[in-house]
Amino acid sequence: MTEKEKSRSTLSKFLCSLLPIFTWLPRYQRAWLRTDIMAGLAVWAMMVPQALAYAGIAGVPPIYGLYAVPLAMLAYAFFGTSRTMSAGPESAIAIISAVTVGALVAQNPEEFIALTSLLALIVGVMFLLFGIFKLGWIANFLAQPVLRGFTQGIALIVIVSQIPLIFGTNLQYSNVVNELSQIVHTGFFLKAWAVLATLGEAHLATTAIGLGALVLLFLFKRFIPGAPSALIAVLITVLAVYFLGLEENGVTVIGEVSTGIAALSIPELQFDKIIALIPGALAIVLLGYSVSLSVAAEGAQFTGEEINPNQELLALGISNIGAAVSSGFVVCGSLSRGVVIRRAGGRTQIVSIINAGLVLITLLFALPLFYKLPDAALAAVVIQAMLGLVNFNYFKKLYRINRGEFAYGISALFGVLILGILQGVALGVILALVVLIRRVSRPATAVLGRLSGTNDFRDMNIYPEVVSTPGILIFRFDAPIIFVNARNFADEVRKLIKDAKTPMHEVLIAAVQINHLDSTGADQLAKLQSELETKGIVLSIAEPKSGLMEAIKKTGLEEKIGVSNFYESIEEGVQVFLQRKDQTAGEKVGSVEAE
Repeated sequence: MTEKEKSRSTLSKFLCSLLPIFTWLPRYQRAWLRTDIMAGLAVWAMMVPQALAYAGIAGVPPIYGLYAVPLAMLAYAFFGTSRTMSAGPESAIAIISAVTVGALVAQNPEEFIALTSLLALIVGVMFLLFGIFKLGWIANFLAQPVLRGFTQGIALIVIVSQIPLIFGTNLQYSNVVNELSQIVHTGFFLKAWAVLATLGEAHLATTAIGLGALVLLFLFKRFIPGAPSALIAVLITVLAVYFLGLEENGVTVIGEVSTGIAALSIPELQFDKIIALIPGALAIVLLGYSVSLSVAAEGAQFTGEEINPNQELLALGISNIGAAVSSGFVVCGSLSRGVVIRRAGGRTQIVSIINAGLVLITLLFALPLFYKLPDAALAAVVIQAMLGLVNFNYFKKLYRINRGEFAYGISALFGVLILGILQGVALGVILALVVLIRRVSRPATAVLGRLSGTNDFRDMNIYPEVVSTPGILIFRFDAPIIFVNARNFADEVRKLIKDAKTPMHEVLIAAVQINHLDSTGADQLAKLQSELETKGIVLSIAEPKSGLMEAIKKTGLEEKIGVSNFYESIEEGVQVFLQRKDQTAGEKVGSVEAE
């Protein structure tokens, strides 16, 4: 290969790593175009009502939901590694955006919109930094039970907030909540009570529109799941309001909005506001990344592609920056839109490019169709989407599988409902960390015995048929030996020796699960070896991994334990022990005969 060809190959690899679109676009097949166009139309039919509705959750006018879409989708199409994920507004992170911005400003609509875009910019920069420094592992702190717990808590909060719009009692509901807030923090349960307290003042025409739209959405989901139910419900309610004159009878609608796209601009950077928005931005990054990665992984099962988690962070970062500079709000991957893409046969991100174009056309020409869109219909779209996230059977199943995970999953759920969304997210992360630390500090251990007739060794508590070798304790420790568990490791060995029915002459550590040893662990291991040596007990190690051996050599433990006391297998260690035992027994017999 010539230098020129090498240079081209290097440039090609760089472009493909930075812009994954170049990995599949050159191989794009004309036969895929038809299904990608159909999938793009299907997603557009879902995206428009969703974006309008989720903007309300985010606390900004409906049009800003559409502003967030085009640049975000185009950015993900070029930088994302999933071919079937659709980046755009999502309900769960929209409400975190509203709560985060609402804590700083509640009464000034223009400032609320500006800070909402600033939050999207901060989220985008955070995603980029996480991607550049390959910090995708941070999202692992959101254990699945925690994620499901506060996601369901968020869903319940959103549902309660939308019910007054369904019944046209939002003004009365707001008054009751404001009165309650003067007395005590108005958590989910007090807001639910406020909903019930104001139902008697429901507006008849609004209720008919709201409940009618909700019933229509569920009928479509039940009998025609592939239909663009949200768009159909929205158009039907718009026609009802227009021809029946319902706006004059008190049904609130989104009203006239400016046709066209927002001018691209960087949100005004205010240092004090940036600092205040960071906690909410971090919560959005953690939740948005976890959701998006799950959506991408599910799509990969359909396409067979490989998902690069750190590249996904970069793609989500650029998508959120795109949403921010176009006056939108935070975006991430959507499970529901991903399902629509796969059902329609979409194969590549051409779907997102088509969708972005259709949303631009909507902004430029089709907005007048939505002037008469009732708020109750948008609330119905939101409620139907949120009910899809509520699954209490998950916790019922989790209770049977693991009570500990059930406990911190439920804690995250009630933390969101009682303390608030950001506080609930923080509580869930803290609980997950506490559980992680507890598990690492007290990992699983086992005493091993030989499986009869084989050279295999198994946990004696699980396999009662295994046979122990008298005089040797074969101990397995299923974790790295580090500062949080080093003392527990040594204490466990001491306890097993003390409780043994026969005297122990050797402790053989089965180290197949020990991939790391820190300075604290090395210190405890050295102390244990010295202690055992004074009692005439040999310490040996079987099946050490390279990482463990490297640490043992650096800390001088190899010489202290003895090079001859490291074995490639448990079987080898046991055979050496038996030979040593036989040799010792022979020496004792010879000594007696000599006497």
